[in-house]
Amino acid sequence: MGSKLTMLSLCSILAVLASLSSVALGVEYQATNTAPATPGGTRFNNAIGIQYSIQTLQSAAQFIWQTFRQNTVADRKNVPRVSMFVDDRDGVAFAVNNEIHVSARYIAGYSGDVRREITGVLYHESAHIWQWNGNGQAPGGLIEGIADFVRLKAGFVPSHWVKPGGGDRWDQGYDVTARFLDYLESLENGFVAELNDIMRTGYSNDFFMQLLGKTVNQLWAEYKAQYPTK
Repeated sequence: MGSKLTMLSLCSILAVLASLSSVALGVEYQATNTAPATPGGTRFNNAIGIQYSIQTLQSAAQFIWQTFRQNTVADRKNVPRVSMFVDDRDGVAFAVNNEIHVSARYIAGYSGDVRREITGVLYHESAHIWQWNGNGQAPGGLIEGIADFVRLKAGFVPSHWVKPGGGDRWDQGYDVTARFLDYLESLENGFVAELNDIMRTGYSNDFFMQLLGKTVNQLWAEYKAQYPTK
C-alpha cells in the first residue's frame, strides 16, 4: 500500500513538473512536455525546462508587442492563453490555435546551443500567434519573414541564415524576407509595425507603396543592388 501511494505521489509530482502555467499582463502562458521519456524530451528537461519556456513565452510576447508598437490591449489580438507543447514529432515547430508545438526530435538532434536555438524558435512561433495576417490574404513568405524579423531583432539569428542580400524573391520567406524587412526598417523606423497594423483587415502589395512610396519590386531591386555579389 505504501509503495503504491509513493508511486502515485511521484507520478503526481512528475505531472506537475511536466506542465506549468503562469499569468502575465492578462495572458496565461502554459508549457507541457508530452514526450519526457524520449531523448529530446529528456534533453528539453535538462537543457531548457518548463519554467524557462514559460518565461520565454512571456518575454517574447512583450518583445513582439514592442516591435509591433502595440502599446494597448486594443492594439493586439485577443489571446487569453498561449500554450507550448514539446511533442514527439518530426520537423522543428509550428503554431496553430494559439498553441506552439516544438519537436522533441529536433531538440534531440540539434548539435549547437539548444537552449538558444529553441529560444529563437519560440520567438518566431510567438510572432505567428500575435501578428496579423491580412485575414489570410498575405503571402505565406511575408508572414514567415515577419516572424523571422522578430527573431532577428531579438538577437537569436542562427548561423545557417542567409547573409543580408541573399535570396531570390522578396517573399521567399523566413530569413530571406526577414533580411529584406530589416533593410526596409532601416529606410523607415517602424515600417514592420506599420505593415503589420494595416494587415489587420486585409492585404495588398500596394501597402509597400503606401508606406514607402515605391513598389515592393522596386524596393527588392534596390535592396539587391546593395549586395551585388549575393
